Amino acid sequence: MPITLKTPEDIERMRIAGRLAAEVLQVVAAHVKPGVSTGELDRVCHDHIVNTQQAIPANVGYKGFPATICASVNNVICHGIPGTTKVLKDGDIINIDVTVIKDGWHGDTSRMYYVGTPSVMAKRLVEVTREAMFRGIRIVRPGATLGDIGRAIQDYAEA
Repeated sequence: MPITLKTPEDIERMRIAGRLAAEVLQVVAAHVKPGVSTGELDRVCHDHIVNTQQAIPANVGYKGFPATICASVNNVICHGIPGTTKVLKDGDIINIDVTVIKDGWHGDTSRMYYVGTPSVMAKRLVEVTREAMFRGIRIVRPGATLGDIGRAIQDYAEA
């Protein structure tokens, strides 16, 4: 499939969708606390996307996925399905992944949150993975390969 070059207008629409996805993660942050279910976090995100942003939650129905966000708690690696029975506890970590569609453009992002006070190991995991991500991002430039990016991430993470 050939690469389709984007117009400046296309790129601006992409930026808007990306900003909206990031905004959802800012809004839900205040709700990430002990005693809150991942289903409630999903509802907060859904309401914000649909009612405030006038956008579409892209995850809903995608290949049968039943929710607005992926809510991956602790050892769930990715694509955790939120629900009313999964209640956050003090010390948990949760990754929330959200994708919005605005005017046909997707904004997709995720963020890891501490629930209450994280353990030393949980805090280290989040900090190291975040720094590894930034080291990979710093490698991105014309001519860089996915292998170059992966090497930067792997070198830091393994160290």
